[in-house]
Amino acid sequence: MTRARPMRADARRNYERLLTAAAEAFAEHGEGASLDDIAKRAGVGSGTLYRHFPTRQALLEAAYVDRVEAFAVRADELGARLPPGEALVAWLNELCVGTLQVRGMKALLGSAVTDGAGRAVPACATSVKDAAARLVEAAQREGTLRADVEPMEVLRLAHGLASAAELVGGDGGCGSIRRYVTLLTEGLRPAR
Repeated sequence: MTRARPMRADARRNYERLLTAAAEAFAEHGEGASLDDIAKRAGVGSGTLYRHFPTRQALLEAAYVDRVEAFAVRADELGARLPPGEALVAWLNELCVGTLQVRGMKALLGSAVTDGAGRAVPACATSVKDAAARLVEAAQREGTLRADVEPMEVLRLAHGLASAAELVGGDGGCGSIRRYVTLLTEGLRPAR
């Protein structure tokens, strides 16, 4: 078994500066931000950027891993505090708004809900998928969500809601999310 060598202090500083610069650039320009600009902002060369992050996807994931993990934690907090159906609705609202408020987040989470064909799925997607599964299964046990609904379907629909809300404009679509999530979750309720 080989052990990963710890980063040298200067390499660790470069890594941290790259993450900070990437988060700023993605916030300003979305997931298409110039990687050369990110390297320049961090005060390093492009080679250093690619040594730490061989792909744009790897950089995007590293820049937002804490935020993605926070979505998973929030699912558990809501699940502990609210009835399962309400927890799912509240979480979907927060997830959709979060993907709109943080530029580049929708692209990252979008790669998490693909079928994997031709796209790398971010490692941090596992925590969001697991959180969705816990909330979906709890709502199904409660009887407030159809039994045939898959957690991945809910995530894909949430991603679609965020995309649809962007079309509204104004506040970036965040004001439309609550209505769209309500329409979605009411449509996913079991027939009575």
